[in-house]
Amino acid sequence: MLEIIHLPDPVSYEDGLRLQEARVDALLTGEQGDAVFLLEHEPVYTIGRLKDRSSLRDAENLPCRVFETNRGGQATYHGPGQLVGYPVLDLNPRGRDLHAHLRSLEEALILACQTFGVDAQRREGLTGVWVGDRKLASIGVGVRKWISMHGFAINITRASLPPFFAITPCGIDGVVMSCLENEAGRSISVPEAAEVIGEKLRDLFALTRRSH
Repeated sequence: MLEIIHLPDPVSYEDGLRLQEARVDALLTGEQGDAVFLLEHEPVYTIGRLKDRSSLRDAENLPCRVFETNRGGQATYHGPGQLVGYPVLDLNPRGRDLHAHLRSLEEALILACQTFGVDAQRREGLTGVWVGDRKLASIGVGVRKWISMHGFAINITRASLPPFFAITPCGIDGVVMSCLENEAGRSISVPEAAEVIGEKLRDLFALTRRSH
């Protein structure tokens, strides 16, 4: 059974990485099973290991620090009011298919948004979750020996949005970031969203396990 671990207090990006790496090791040795960590990060910009860092714009004058990480993709922001999900899953019995893994993460978030009355969708050629041309969630994943790391970040409250103004989110010019509160037209707390998203992830990934 997929274990959903919701951490109530803000977590540094480095501690989030350590949590994932420890769980990957435990999965590889068979000591523990699949898990999803749901949490909020302390304010930080992250970017993949890329030569092109233009999505950070004026990196020296950003309102919080930058962390270069081992996920794919351009710059994004993590901080209060945003729910981050780190699925640490064995993809070996799931067909070793990163594209399918990405689509499953999108599907879980889309279904969760529908629970809140928000008609979220995919956009052709753009990983993530959108409402029209407004982006609600960013997704970037990595694997070690076909154990997944990293995952998604979905903006829940309006407090999550202002730091995005200082960067080009995910390197997409003109993208407008939105949040679940704005799209639903009502207040939604991060714990409330985490409960629904955790349920959707558990349901979906319980169905995606298969034998070779």
